[in-house]
Amino acid sequence: MLSGSQTPDSSLVEVSLDNRSYRIEIGTDSIGEFCQSILSALGDMSHAMVISDEAVETRWAMPIASSIAKAKTDSGDEVRVNLISIPSGETSKSFEQLDKLWQWMLESSCDRRSVVIAIGGGVIGDLAGFAAATFTRGIRFVQVPTTLLAMVDSSVGGKTGINLPTAKNMVGAFWQPSLVCIDTAILSTLPDRDFRSGLGEVVKYGVIDDAEFFHWLENNASALADRDDDAVRYAVAKSCQSKASVVGEDERETTGRRAILNYGHTFAHAIEATAGYGNVLHGEAVAIGMQMAASLAIELKLCEPDLLDRQTKLLKACGLPTTFAAADPQAMLPVMRRDKKVSHGNLRFVLPERIGSVLLLGDIQESGVINAINACKA
Repeated sequence: MLSGSQTPDSSLVEVSLDNRSYRIEIGTDSIGEFCQSILSALGDMSHAMVISDEAVETRWAMPIASSIAKAKTDSGDEVRVNLISIPSGETSKSFEQLDKLWQWMLESSCDRRSVVIAIGGGVIGDLAGFAAATFTRGIRFVQVPTTLLAMVDSSVGGKTGINLPTAKNMVGAFWQPSLVCIDTAILSTLPDRDFRSGLGEVVKYGVIDDAEFFHWLENNASALADRDDDAVRYAVAKSCQSKASVVGEDERETTGRRAILNYGHTFAHAIEATAGYGNVLHGEAVAIGMQMAASLAIELKLCEPDLLDRQTKLLKACGLPTTFAAADPQAMLPVMRRDKKVSHGNLRFVLPERIGSVLLLGDIQESGVINAINACKA
């Protein structure tokens, strides 16, 4: 039995962006329905370019590709389908893999009525989305996220891109999907560590935007950690609603509103880069980064220590790390200076003032940043 109120409908979230608006459909055991949704939303699609993570190719990508291949276009023709798989892991968000996709799309006669369907976690969504954004100057794409992290974060909002060797997500484009299809049954095959990693982004939404949701998470952390389907579906819907609201207000990060989604991420990206991509999972790094950000906020007297206490307790209840013994300020700072939120050479951070509200602040002294990193080394 879940604690706290539920939304009346957690199966559909709208992302309102004028002529770029789209739906996020959330269900359980809904892959067949999603294939119909894809065909309905993209009625003139004549060609599906399915890009899959190798780890989910057999279980999820091939059945989806097969279902689409049996469908008919508006004109009664069969939908042509091509499928390619990409190696799992953050290292695949590279120019080499992007070039491989471009060449495959060219050889597959991809055109303006082709649609890219990304099936996998955030790596595949970002990579495939960037390929879709750039091939023939942009073709439509659909996100079918297969990790909790991708469901609540990277599949929504239109950020696509690849990593440079020393800078995460530095090359990319804003390119909104035409549809996002989330089936929480997929999570049953996700390893425990990967599932828990996604909860880092879920907790983030409570801190930055929704104190009531944070309280719900405190009461239902054990159900989430145990993958209770009702709890997971609700948490996914609430997270998507929060992100959709922020993206709707600031799609391309021009007002600063969207920057709040990066709470903990300036520290997190530096943790990932210095630890080596893949050694610390993104959601784990975000959890530690939120701890560092809260520690910095306390030092700057922006928030009370109780915020860090509640955040720490919730992250631990979700099975996430709250410290990083290998944190090295001198290695992390150069990475942080290349963060996209740097302005005129000054470090800027998203910092909490209370549960449910954060601020974007600049002119932060490096000594305070170093203290925040060191505070989370224990």
